[in-house]
Amino acid sequence: MLMVKRQQKKLQQQLQHVQEPTWQNKAKSDLKVALCFIAPSLIGVLIFILIPFIDVIRRSFFGAMSGKFVGLKNYSAIFQNEAFKLATMNTLKFTVICIPLLILSSLGLALLIHQLGKKAQLFKMTFLLPMAIPVASVVLLWQVLFHQNGLLSKGIIALGGQGVDWMKTDWSFWILILSYLWRNIGYDMVLWLAGLSTISPAVYEAAKVDGATGWQQFIKITIPQLLPTLFTIVVLSLLNSFKVFREAYLIAGDYPHDSMYMLQHLFNNWFVSLDIDKLSAAATVVAGVIFILVLLLQKTWEEDAE
Repeated sequence: MLMVKRQQKKLQQQLQHVQEPTWQNKAKSDLKVALCFIAPSLIGVLIFILIPFIDVIRRSFFGAMSGKFVGLKNYSAIFQNEAFKLATMNTLKFTVICIPLLILSSLGLALLIHQLGKKAQLFKMTFLLPMAIPVASVVLLWQVLFHQNGLLSKGIIALGGQGVDWMKTDWSFWILILSYLWRNIGYDMVLWLAGLSTISPAVYEAAKVDGATGWQQFIKITIPQLLPTLFTIVVLSLLNSFKVFREAYLIAGDYPHDSMYMLQHLFNNWFVSLDIDKLSAAATVVAGVIFILVLLLQKTWEEDAE
């Protein structure tokens, strides 16, 4: 018996020595294949994003014309610049208002459409349609509605009032918010629907058996299960809120009404005037703030998940 056990142990050891290199070789082979697929994207990101951004950070410490090292002078200049303060406050205000509105409205629509099931296909197409409309067409729609001689002003005149050029008043900021919600609500709704589809109906059925109300199911089941989706939507909405520029630029030019003068307008104007030093410093600050916000969001979500 002892001889048999010893032979079995030797056989197992030999098999382990034979199998381990095979497994390691397979892992190395899979890694090489994966790198071959990822390499083009990594090279593209490196050439077109990382290297240019590193150069932007470098330029933020040098003078635009002289090329001399100026330290933090460019950063001090932008924080004392009134246009930068105005654009920052407007962008911050826009982000703080838009993101909660977008998250809540898209979640409400997703819950409604999810309840309707297959009958909601038409609604999905309706809310996704704004994403397919070119920006130039959106600008034309703005002019038709909000110009001094547009439909809205004509309606007010018909009621005995006076026509208003809405894009040159404080209302322009809220029109920009409405446009952002209109264009992005369908995309976020689809993300919510994807998250809702991962929740098993059996969980809701078990909760009903236990006597849970609809609101309790939403709070105790739906919201916790949608936290990963919520993180994705918040990050994407945050990034997209910094891209609201084209519509305002096409309809109001380089210098729109003060209420919707965003950081994108400021960056564009500094680029045209070749203030590359201030532009680089401001871009570095904004990128740093966004990066920190995303890290804080990720940390918050990880703590909630634990």
